[in-house]
Amino acid sequence: MFSVLNNPRSVLGWGIPVCLLLTAGVWLGGRWLDVELLPDQGASWYYWKLPEPTFWTRATAWLGYLAHQLFSWGLIHYAQRRVRHYADGLHPVNVVALAGNFAFIALHEVQSQLFYDGLAQDVSIFSSQGSVIVLLIVVLIMENRRRGMFFGRPAPISAEVGRFFRKYHGYLFSWAAVYTFWYHPMESTSGHLIGFAYMFLLLLQGSLFYTRTHTSRWWTLALELLVVVHGTLVAVMNSGPDGMWPMFLFGFLGVFVITQMHGLGLSARTRWVLAALYLGSAFAVYSSRSLADLGEIVRIPLIEYLVVAVVALLTWLGLLGHRLIRRPAEVAAPERTD
Repeated sequence: MFSVLNNPRSVLGWGIPVCLLLTAGVWLGGRWLDVELLPDQGASWYYWKLPEPTFWTRATAWLGYLAHQLFSWGLIHYAQRRVRHYADGLHPVNVVALAGNFAFIALHEVQSQLFYDGLAQDVSIFSSQGSVIVLLIVVLIMENRRRGMFFGRPAPISAEVGRFFRKYHGYLFSWAAVYTFWYHPMESTSGHLIGFAYMFLLLLQGSLFYTRTHTSRWWTLALELLVVVHGTLVAVMNSGPDGMWPMFLFGFLGVFVITQMHGLGLSARTRWVLAALYLGSAFAVYSSRSLADLGEIVRIPLIEYLVVAVVALLTWLGLLGHRLIRRPAEVAAPERTD
């Protein structure tokens, strides 16, 4: 048992299948949900929420979320104070994190069966989507010096900003995953199942702090690229095969070609081949649709890099203001009088 816990490959070897089994559990539990919902009212409307919420439907969702969030933040704080070194296997606090996340997943399933509603009853659908986008943006900033931002070349982002996010990103990423997890009821639609599978993998990653697995470049890249799968499949399910799914597919893959693949140690030839495959595939898909729409594949990369610039600038200004506030005031020496 201990050899399994101390083997980095074994951690993902059993962790990923458990996440898939949990997703299957969500599918099974969703078969028992029988709730009458209001008609869909557009893009800003979240469909899966009760028409007439009660105090308890709201309270159970918020209390479950807050307990889960404080549990996660508390473990991160403990690890930063007491662990502070990386290991090949799991620290005891990682085992606690994994067990706790499993318990909260089970709690959310019970809460959905009894009360149905998630946090969506009280907050905008864009807050859930935005939380994951912020997570991906911060990863780009954190990895800027290692893999660059544009074709292997780093963006002019302050090293202080990078250090800040490397130190505190766990709290932000925990919020993004836990908040999004509790935003939704444990429904079993295809979109929910894909999303919950993604959240379970993020919760797994969030439980592996201060382990070598947590910083594995291939594992972290896989988590980044799952947004390609999730975004594309949800677009297909929402708008059909003639919808805007190519924008999501080639938009997120564009970020891979521009930024993410340059941190893998691939040869220049391999990167050129991947870039050519990307451009050729995009041209082929849009040739069968409308080449006039080919330009839409730059929308997602453009938005992501603009948000990177805004977040980096605001963070730098915040750190600058913090330094100015904390800087000890210079006390002038009292003038001597004889």
